[in-house]
Amino acid sequence: MQDFSITIIQSDLVWENIDKNLELFERKINTINNHSDLIVLPEMFTTGFAVNRTNLAEEVGGKGFLWMKKMAKQKNTAIVGSIAVKENNNYYNRLYWVNPDGNFFQYDKRHLFRMAHEDQFFTAGNKRLIVEYKGWKFCPLICYDLRFPVWSRNKWNTEHKAYKPEYDVQIYVANWPEVRSYPWKQLLVARAIENQCYVAGVNRIGLDGNNISHSGDSAVLNPRGELISNIVSNEEKIETVILSSSYIEEFRKVFPVGKDADAFDLF
Repeated sequence: MQDFSITIIQSDLVWENIDKNLELFERKINTINNHSDLIVLPEMFTTGFAVNRTNLAEEVGGKGFLWMKKMAKQKNTAIVGSIAVKENNNYYNRLYWVNPDGNFFQYDKRHLFRMAHEDQFFTAGNKRLIVEYKGWKFCPLICYDLRFPVWSRNKWNTEHKAYKPEYDVQIYVANWPEVRSYPWKQLLVARAIENQCYVAGVNRIGLDGNNISHSGDSAVLNPRGELISNIVSNEEKIETVILSSSYIEEFRKVFPVGKDADAFDLF
């Protein structure tokens, strides 16, 4: 496993305008001159968190997904972000992980944010996603999932003296309101510490169409829960952070808490 570069994009979104958001993020991505192994976009980056506007949901293989494939190939990097998708008359807040070669993976948001009535319009997913890429393993999740540690819990293989985690990096793409920015920041730290993994949380900024303010507070943290990125609240910013393979391997070696973790199954 070699060091891995991850780029987070903290940005405002254009409310309910797919074309303008794709133009916006294409301009931002094209400003990234250094190589990045992975680019992370916010939750529902093509529309904003407009959960009651299901007419904005794209069909499977739609415009936003095709744009992600184009940009991943063009920049020779993996790209991850979520989009509202319609499939078989159901609507999903669907995260796509798209590789440069066009291969992709998807995850449907498990925990729908009932306080904004997301659960009334969208269908919850029931399967977690683990992506292996360039020798690293990733667990990408969406916004409200952050509040549920059982769903996001790292599972450790301790059989036959093997000590291997299910994943090395958690990713959260979000539209997390500023009024709850404190829980956002604390929960990112908690997920990093309890799972002995890197955590990248990418949140939008600005006012949405419901007049809800978002402060961003996007961050990358190491397995000790320490901040290793430099993005501040309420700023448009692109930052690339290097995840050290030697750091996480050594940390897990000298402090193997996973060997004492409780076994469990998810249903």
